[in-house]
Amino acid sequence: MRALLSVSDKRGLVDFARELAALDWEIVSTGGTADALRQAGIPVLPVEQVTGFPEMMDGRVKTLHPKVHGGLLARRHHPGDRAALAQHGITPIDLVAVNLYPFRETVARPDVTFEQAIEQIDIGGPSMLRSAAKNHRDVIVVVDPDDYPVVIAALKAGGIAPGVSPGLRLELASKVFAHTAAYDAAIHRYLTRDAAGWPERITLALERRQELRYGENPHQAAALYATDEPGIRDLAQLHGKELSFNNLLDLDAAVLAVAPWSGSDRAACAIIKHTTPCGIALGRSPREAYDRALATDRTSAFGSVIAFNVAVDRAAAEAMRDLFVEVVVAPEVHTDALAVFREKKNLRVVRLPPAATGGDGGWDFKRIRGGFLVQERTRVAQAVDESGWKVVTHRRPTDAEWRDLRFAWAAVGAVKSNAILLVRDEAAIGIGAGQMSRVDASFLAVHKARQQGHEPAGAVLASDAFFPFADGVEEAARAGVRAIIQPGGSVKDPDVIAAADQAGLAMVFTGMRQFRH
Repeated sequence: MRALLSVSDKRGLVDFARELAALDWEIVSTGGTADALRQAGIPVLPVEQVTGFPEMMDGRVKTLHPKVHGGLLARRHHPGDRAALAQHGITPIDLVAVNLYPFRETVARPDVTFEQAIEQIDIGGPSMLRSAAKNHRDVIVVVDPDDYPVVIAALKAGGIAPGVSPGLRLELASKVFAHTAAYDAAIHRYLTRDAAGWPERITLALERRQELRYGENPHQAAALYATDEPGIRDLAQLHGKELSFNNLLDLDAAVLAVAPWSGSDRAACAIIKHTTPCGIALGRSPREAYDRALATDRTSAFGSVIAFNVAVDRAAAEAMRDLFVEVVVAPEVHTDALAVFREKKNLRVVRLPPAATGGDGGWDFKRIRGGFLVQERTRVAQAVDESGWKVVTHRRPTDAEWRDLRFAWAAVGAVKSNAILLVRDEAAIGIGAGQMSRVDASFLAVHKARQQGHEPAGAVLASDAFFPFADGVEEAARAGVRAIIQPGGSVKDPDVIAAADQAGLAMVFTGMRQFRH
């Protein structure tokens, strides 16, 4: 039996080859893979001795030869194929273990050149994989090093290749085509990254990370799939029950809410219910940020997902003892804080590194029936870029109001539209989210603030989009709001500004909208 091994990821390679050699398999190999096996004392037949041609063009050409692909594609039950093998002196290849040049890892480097990226496009590897996978009834094909033990166990159980069942062969072949499709999709994304306009085709390569108990409702089956970009694949669950479909939606919204303060020396905490904040605040410590975020709306915080932009310490964990929380997510969780969280066996504690939560760059997809809407992902930096801001009222904000307006504008982008956020001392005190009219959102924010014992008088207000009429500003003024930040851009802007001036409010236009549907 002959095996061809040619891998970039050499994880488990030596042990796999040693097991094959012990089962009397002949091993053919290429380049660095052959060197690694020789150094481990495993007999290797160089591929150039099989093909009769040396590796050439800096390794660009080494396995693209009929004696390789004929050995892979020959159907053992087909008389014509067997005759062709004999006529041309081709030995069948019964097992292929190949993984590909690290293209995705290479282009992820910020300093990579186009030429370096192009040289990491594997040609021979995908060709061998596809040939072997097409002929999987006769050839065992392995693209994932994690499958080496499975294959060895099957070979030992059956003595030789027939020990690998048709079902396992099909499963391994299916993984090959998923792998090569994802590989080609990554190349396509890279080559079209700077193209003007939108590419004609977008290929999504998604990897199933886990099956979920159910979807949004118990009658809906569900699973979690991840792209190869930083994000959910970097999640590490430290404690608690399995994350649910709704947990994951809220978790994503939670890390978006604290992303504007990623890397800040101030602690930020967001408390999320149904994918929108019911509390968000800054503090000098995680504990203070949590206490202030909780104060926004203690009632709605029950059963929430809570996110931090900094490591969670024991003091913050102890502060959460008396609240029913579904998930806590942070870039790090101190050991003593985790010990406190573990007192609640069902509480899910998740670590998600800052690189996976920044939200800048890439594309955002929203599913509609039969297709996707695709947009540039919102850039967190835009929420704190003041270059386009201007004061449009007679009164300018005070220094204290400016501080709260900056916080309010960064925070309101995480609130479902129509969104109104009332803020005092860099903490939300009232949130009006998801309303059908902006005046209703203003009314609700004031109502929620008073319901929780907060006084809107003297607060500042952020609106994620322009006020279409003056009524929303008048509602805020009646509650005692002193400064407003909003995008501007309504045909009624003169009326809105006049209403603010009449009430003695300061108003800032940012020139950008922050809808979150």
